[in-house]
Amino acid sequence: MNRPGVAVLGLGPMGAPVARHIARAGFPLQVWNRTRAKADEFGHRAVAEPGALRASIVLSVLPDIDQLGEIAPEPVVRRWAAQGTAHVAVLSTTSPGKVRDLAGRLGRHGLAVLDAPMSGGDAGARAGTLSLMVGADPEAYRTVEPVLRSFAGTVEHMGPPGAGSAAKLCNQVIVAGTLVAVAEALDLGRRAGLPGEQLVRVLRGGLAAGAVLDAKAAKILDRDYRLGGSGANQVKDLRYATALADTLGAGLPQTRRTRALFEEVLRRGLGDLDHSAVFEVVSAHEETGEE
Repeated sequence: MNRPGVAVLGLGPMGAPVARHIARAGFPLQVWNRTRAKADEFGHRAVAEPGALRASIVLSVLPDIDQLGEIAPEPVVRRWAAQGTAHVAVLSTTSPGKVRDLAGRLGRHGLAVLDAPMSGGDAGARAGTLSLMVGADPEAYRTVEPVLRSFAGTVEHMGPPGAGSAAKLCNQVIVAGTLVAVAEALDLGRRAGLPGEQLVRVLRGGLAAGAVLDAKAAKILDRDYRLGGSGANQVKDLRYATALADTLGAGLPQTRRTRALFEEVLRRGLGDLDHSAVFEVVSAHEETGEE
């Protein structure tokens, strides 16, 4: 069976393992990254600039659609179309409106846009067990689905372009709120004199168990915030979520309080660290009596 050529733009903590899974699955692969050294790790698969890509399917693992627009202005999109690109999938978390705008811009050149934001973090990307929520026209989804399943354990077609991003914002509401709750619980346990690792073990054995606790408890206990998902990206996602809520008339009261805590993470200069650094804000608030 002939497999379509795939290009991956962005080789950060998510993009690099995604690209490796795609290559192992046997898809012809090209990669590009702004820092050339990361692309060079993929040898002959690296291209010098985005316009040089020759792939039927382009996957953007850049931080947002804004960055994709910077590297793929109209001349580059025209080159992609002339060189056989038919589908562009955005794997980053963004807003449904930005997806629809991109679909309109690229659609003028005959390119179909999908949004397939990822959940599962860098650990899920390395394991190939990500959860993808996809917004796409049915035909585009059928074409790109085999590529997506090469690096994801769960792939759900949620509706037309933009639907995947709306689903991911629902996901981020849960992730961010749960992370704050984990931070508060571990700070409370610390103040009560409870051994942190023992507290985490007993929490994992009950209803408090979950992926966020598993992924982030050790980071909080050790106060080791080496990057997984950044605080800056968490704020971006929560801003998109509350903007969507405003459009749809949803209250999201807890999420708005959660967003304020992560905004404080940025003000403290911690935005480039893992988003579990919200613990520093939570514990400081409680120590000073701030609300």
